[in-house]
Amino acid sequence: MLDLVIGDRAADRVVPPTGHTVWLTVLTAGAMAFLAVFALALSLATGRLAQSWGETLAQAATVRVSAPADQADAQVDAVMAILVTTPGVASARVLTEDEQAALLEPWLGPDLPLDRLPLPRLVELVGTDALDREGLRLRLAAEVPGAALDDHTRWRRPLVTAAERLRLLGWTSLALIGGTMAAMVTLAAQAALAANRPVIRVLRLVGARDAYVARAFTRRFTLRALIGAVVGTVLGVAAIAALPAADAAGGFLTGLGFRGAGWLLPGLIPPLAAIVAFLATRRAAFRALAGFE
Repeated sequence: MLDLVIGDRAADRVVPPTGHTVWLTVLTAGAMAFLAVFALALSLATGRLAQSWGETLAQAATVRVSAPADQADAQVDAVMAILVTTPGVASARVLTEDEQAALLEPWLGPDLPLDRLPLPRLVELVGTDALDREGLRLRLAAEVPGAALDDHTRWRRPLVTAAERLRLLGWTSLALIGGTMAAMVTLAAQAALAANRPVIRVLRLVGARDAYVARAFTRRFTLRALIGAVVGTVLGVAAIAALPAADAAGGFLTGLGFRGAGWLLPGLIPPLAAIVAFLATRRAAFRALAGFE
C-alpha cells in the first residue's frame, strides 16, 4: 500500500504517461463518478419519499358522506360528532366547496358547476397510531348510513411500492456504474500493457518480476481513476446543488438531492472508484503478463 502512494520512479517509467489510455481512464472515472452522484441522490431521495408518503397517507383519512341534499348537513354533523369522541382522531374538518373543486379541477376542469352535480360531502381527518380505523368504519356505517371511511390504503400502497422500486433502481444503477468502470479500466490497462510489451520483455530479461510490473501499472491507473473520480464527483455535487428547491418548483424530481450529513456521502465515491480501478488493473495486469512470452 505504501508503494502505491509513494511510487517507484523507475517502475513508473514502464507505464506511458500520455496516450489514449490515460484519457480513457480519467474520463471514464469522471463520467462514472458524475453518474454515481445522481444515482446515490436518487436512492436517498426516493427512500425519503417512500417514508414521507407512507407516514403522511397512513395518518390521513377521508370520510365520504353521500346523502340527499336535505339530509347532507345533518349527516355531516353526525360524522363530526362521532369523530370528536373517537380516540386517536387528532383533527377533523369538512372540506369546503372550493377545496372540493380544486381536487376535481385536474380531471374535470376549472369551471365545474358543483351545485348541479350530486357530489358527496368530504370530511378530512388526521389520525394517530391509537386510531382504530376498522372500529371507526363500523361505527360510521351503523350510525351514519351515508358515510364511508377511506383510509387511502388503495393509494398508499402503490405509491410507496413505486418509491421503493425507484430506490432499488438507484442502488442497481450504482452497481452497474461500478461494473462499467471496472470493465473500461480493464480495457485501458490491457491496451497499455500490450503497447509496452517490448519494454516489459526487456525488464524480464534483466530480472524484473511480474509483480514489479503489475504494481507500476496498478499504481498509475489507480491514481488516474482517483483523479477522474474526484473531478466527476465535484461536478456531480455542483449539479445536484444547482437543482431547484422543492418549494420553488413543486415537482417529484425537485426533491432529488442530499440533506444534512448526506452531503458527505459523495465523498466516498472517489475512494471506491480507486478501489475498483486498483482491483481491475491488478487482475488485468497479472492476466496479461501471464500470457506474455
